[in-house]
Amino acid sequence: MIQDVREYIDRLQTDGHSLGEDHDDDPVLIDPAGRAVDTWRENYPYDERMDRSEYDQTKYLLQVELLKFQRWTSATGGRHVILFEGRDAAGKGGTIKRFMEHMNPRYARTVALSKPSDRELGQWYFQRYVQHLPTSGEVVLFDRSWYNRAGVERVMGFCDDDQYQQFMGEAPLLEKMLVESGISVTKYWFSVTRAEQRTRFIIRQVDPVRQWKLSPMDLESLDKWGAYTAAKEEMFRRTDTDWAPWTTIKSNDKKRARINAMRHFLSQFEYDGKDHEVVGQPDPAIVNRGIDTVGD
Repeated sequence: MIQDVREYIDRLQTDGHSLGEDHDDDPVLIDPAGRAVDTWRENYPYDERMDRSEYDQTKYLLQVELLKFQRWTSATGGRHVILFEGRDAAGKGGTIKRFMEHMNPRYARTVALSKPSDRELGQWYFQRYVQHLPTSGEVVLFDRSWYNRAGVERVMGFCDDDQYQQFMGEAPLLEKMLVESGISVTKYWFSVTRAEQRTRFIIRQVDPVRQWKLSPMDLESLDKWGAYTAAKEEMFRRTDTDWAPWTTIKSNDKKRARINAMRHFLSQFEYDGKDHEVVGQPDPAIVNRGIDTVGD
């Protein structure tokens, strides 16, 4: 599989494939015949991507609601954690960018940790994450989180079975303590299909401004699709709880994924000045409870 992808990338660079823009910083792969590669349609509930004008207008209105939510959080001393998880190239970073686009950075921040240092490897596993939890009036968005241990560390052999089992037992307890202390915990899993992930990897390879996003481990993950699926489903079974449930978002269409993530998050809270008509409810064809998707 990995070699197939590398050969495909080589052909793409020599056969005249190119990139086009879909008007919101997400390039589209164009084949030699001038047609857009449409792997996003794989097992997707809609025949067309979300219209750009609808997306732009809806995104703006929801970002206004996020600002209302942020002002309310600051005024009430609320504390909120949002975890963004999913396969590589599933759209986590792009969604975080749209969440944060107009929020006041003094009271909202993104945490994206690199691999642990030697010192951190000697600490309690959750220790390096706990220090980034929100203070009063703050929203913290984790671009990947402590669930690295349930996914990439498990699949790639970066933790042993005892460490994995300890994590799976402790994660729900930690999240229960957070919730009981007054911190809301929202956990998102962005779901991308195999063919669409491959297309996004190819775009990262050929687009100079995105090449930093593609690592050798990303390519290696293509050969471990089944193992990552099994790890994700076991994670849902053991860490989806009433106090911190998993929410899956189908993200083959990035625009719909971003809009529905915003809708879902805002729909959980009754903040001052909330426009219920704007917030609405997330699309049930796109957004689901994580545990309900196991085996799909």
